[in-house]
Amino acid sequence: MRMHFRHGSRDEPEINLIPFIDVLLVVLIFLMLSTTYSKFTEMQLRLPVADVEAQRDYPKEVIVAVSSDGRYSINKNVLPDRSVEAVAVALAAASGGARDNVVIISADANASHQSVITVMEAARRAGLVQITFATQSAAQAGR
Repeated sequence: MRMHFRHGSRDEPEINLIPFIDVLLVVLIFLMLSTTYSKFTEMQLRLPVADVEAQRDYPKEVIVAVSSDGRYSINKNVLPDRSVEAVAVALAAASGGARDNVVIISADANASHQSVITVMEAARRAGLVQITFATQSAAQAGR
């Protein structure tokens, strides 16, 4: 007895994607219904601007400048050390021991937040509690 095998064309196997798409849609619908959405609002900030005429004149002021790279200058004297202790000692010396002096922090726009906090902590350690920040007028800000 002889067996006859077909030597005809073989059909390529097909992959049916319809059940796969159905499963994906069910998963998508499940995720959409079970997800809780939190509404995040953007925080809109406006940088401080003040009129030069409206600023108070402080006769007993200590001006602390903070550069963009974190260097400190107290009354135009650059400090070699950037530690809180060094800034506190320099602030105490600049105030002459008076507790009613006003510390004016004039920080560069690119100065780090930590640099400003260091000045505030040093002022607290030196016993200077009146702290303010330098601003620029709107005309200067537009330049």
